[in-house]
Amino acid sequence: MTPFLGELIGTFILVLLGNGVVANVVLNKSKGNNAGWLTIAAGWGIALFVAVYAVAASSGAHLNPAVSIGLAAAGKFAWADVPMYAVAQMLGAMLGALIVWITYRQHFDETTDQGAQLAAFCTGPAIRSPVNNIITEAVGTFVLVFGVMMIVSPQTSLGALDALPVALLLFGIGLSLGGPTGFAVNPARDLGPRIMHAILPMKNKGSSDWGYAHIPIIGGIIGGLVAAVVYGML
Repeated sequence: MTPFLGELIGTFILVLLGNGVVANVVLNKSKGNNAGWLTIAAGWGIALFVAVYAVAASSGAHLNPAVSIGLAAAGKFAWADVPMYAVAQMLGAMLGALIVWITYRQHFDETTDQGAQLAAFCTGPAIRSPVNNIITEAVGTFVLVFGVMMIVSPQTSLGALDALPVALLLFGIGLSLGGPTGFAVNPARDLGPRIMHAILPMKNKGSSDWGYAHIPIIGGIIGGLVAAVVYGML
């Protein structure tokens, strides 16, 4: 498997299972409806575990442009490969969101809450405050990228045995830091599905909230770069 295909498939698995658990919890008439935040955080952790384990050997399982940028800034990944990884991650995220929509299509149509529909694709703030929302996303992404850097040593990419600690790391971020913004901590995970929300047909569909779309991108990049700086000081 090529690194491009590995990142595409890995990010697809991540979003399919991650957004899938959100859809299960927030959409009407789903058997998991109202299962709560713990279910969502655990589901995303398991999603990352499966995705990393599946493709670590082929691509290093970045699955996140902030991870690719952070590793490159820390000298652990080639800058020339960052655009290719980011494109693969975006395509994988879009494909994952598409399959979630296909799987839960009837439940999207049964859900009149436009915010719940959007939440099954991408993140949004509990309290809308651009500066604070960027800070929250930057902090969460810093913890994720710095944690990955500390777990992955001395190699330059994740190995399959690193899947569990990385998954627990995301689970912890969701439980501890996820409340204000929904812990995107991944620009592709948010932007790719947001694009799909804008494209796909749904009853009662509202705005894709493009006014918020830049927040996970800016916060994620800042968090990844700060993680690289701190890592370089050790």
